[in-house]
Amino acid sequence: KAGNLNNALPQTSGDLIAVFDADFIPTRNFLKRTVGFFKDKEVALVQTPQSYYNPDPVAYNLGLENILTAEEELFYRHIQPIRDSANSIVCCGTSFVVRRSALLSIGGFFTDSIAEDYYTGVCLSALGYKLIYLDEKLSAGLAAENIASHVSQRLRWAQGTLQGLFLEANPLRIPGLTNLQRLVHLDGLLYWFTSWSRIYFLIVPIAYAFFGIIPFKATATEVLCFLVPFYLLQFSVFSWINCRSRSAFMSDIYSVVSCFPIGLTVLQTMLNPFSRGFKVTPKGISRESFNYNWQLASPLIIVFVATAISFGFNLTELLIPASSLPSQETAQLTQGISLAWIWSGYNLLVLSIALLILLDSPNPNTDEWFDLRKVVRINIGGQTYWGITKWISQVGAQIKLTEKLSISLKDNIKVSLKIMGENLRLQGKITHTDLTSESPTFQIGFNQQMSLPQTRCLIEMLFCGVGQWKRCDTPGEFSLLWLLLKSLLQPRFVFNRNPNLSTISSAEVPSSTLTKLNDGIAVVAPAPKAMATVADFQEDNSSQPLLTPISLVAQPRVKAPSVPQRVGEEVAIKVAIPMNPELNSQVEASAHWEAEGETVVIKVAIPNEIIQK
Repeated sequence: KAGNLNNALPQTSGDLIAVFDADFIPTRNFLKRTVGFFKDKEVALVQTPQSYYNPDPVAYNLGLENILTAEEELFYRHIQPIRDSANSIVCCGTSFVVRRSALLSIGGFFTDSIAEDYYTGVCLSALGYKLIYLDEKLSAGLAAENIASHVSQRLRWAQGTLQGLFLEANPLRIPGLTNLQRLVHLDGLLYWFTSWSRIYFLIVPIAYAFFGIIPFKATATEVLCFLVPFYLLQFSVFSWINCRSRSAFMSDIYSVVSCFPIGLTVLQTMLNPFSRGFKVTPKGISRESFNYNWQLASPLIIVFVATAISFGFNLTELLIPASSLPSQETAQLTQGISLAWIWSGYNLLVLSIALLILLDSPNPNTDEWFDLRKVVRINIGGQTYWGITKWISQVGAQIKLTEKLSISLKDNIKVSLKIMGENLRLQGKITHTDLTSESPTFQIGFNQQMSLPQTRCLIEMLFCGVGQWKRCDTPGEFSLLWLLLKSLLQPRFVFNRNPNLSTISSAEVPSSTLTKLNDGIAVVAPAPKAMATVADFQEDNSSQPLLTPISLVAQPRVKAPSVPQRVGEEVAIKVAIPMNPELNSQVEASAHWEAEGETVVIKVAIPNEIIQK
């Protein structure tokens, strides 16, 4: 990868270079939000977070996609901003912009480690350049699509990071870094060794049951007074400290899933750091059936069986009377260690969930479906209908009509549709219908022979919208525990909890109401909670139109904080209709705001003479 990037440098000439992995797609405003930082000549690189438009494999295997945050969210939401305060951010290999002159001053992208991105950033910092972290989701790519790829990706990161200990770019020794920067980089290096501490905490409760080893000297009272309050406090504040990016319990499960392979990789890297080369994470994987990762599961299964035995042994220790033990001190210690049955029970729960995660659920769709609401005009058999998309992807859409059908629907009927506000017309066939509700719903498969402009427009709509990738918060510890227990007790492979279609939440109007007015204007108003950023939703200030564009459909965009005050008001607005040059500005209209639950509907009254034009 680094070699290919360096090969591109002499074939390009721009002062700034934007880098994306092949599966990543930037939003329309990516350069607008990043390039301004380079006005400061000392800035060499601006890094943005990595977002993903498919579910994290851990969440998907648990059936908790769109509920659990991706594992990387903790790093990009909590750790990177902290590193940014010490000018020690990690260059992550994608979704960043770098200054060409600064890059050439270090000889191009670093090639001596498979973590070329990280050590490129280290070398830039060592020359005194600033590295900036912009905490805005401005692009998205494919997350690892199965648990084996997920773990393999982390093994590559572990090996690549630790290789630096044996290179001149070692952040602990390279000239030019401050002591604070070295301390921050040391934290990143030591992180990979924590896999061994997690293995230790899995084995500790087993040691007493099998070998009679007392791992710590404490009575039951001391455990209850010191250890229990510490863990309760840690679980209480963990997600609050990391900005709700991950819960403490889920963090522990992630570490257990990969602790043995990462621990082995750390050991191999310290003994022979350059024994393995760069392995690309496979993408575009589909699965028609369940697949269990026995190689990853084997050490966890062995520990699970041993822990189950020790759990029973430690539990029986509670039944032994203290008077039957050889001394009072031994009795107190044995009572303390008997509390290890709680520890064993906790490990059993975590191991059970980890073993369930290693079962990859079927995922027959190679194209991601988005929970994206768009107003559409559909032509079926010569009849025109209005509808709104429920789900949409590059290969099809599910549409809910807003009026009753006057013809019968059958599969494979050809249809054409126009997605309003996107200047996008598509053809396809109906693949599935649902006429049981008042509003008919059907699924369309798009024609595969799309033109290049159609494909580009569709991709821009699906992936490039400003504010497209919203930030989700992790559930609370108790809520998450309940969700995980449900996944454990009702696994997909038993209860057939495999959805035919899995959609990704989108920030653009996830909850909306479609209102058909007498004058033919359909108005869709986004819910206040769905607002992305202030820059995306402009309130009318006479210098910028409130509704744009308008043909037969108006999509109001407003600042969320102003919505409650406007409900019930009659307001005068100015409308721009780009499709007609005569009406491109200064068209007078009026609007009435109404509240429907969490949704605000703006009913627009446009004069008839304007509608005629």
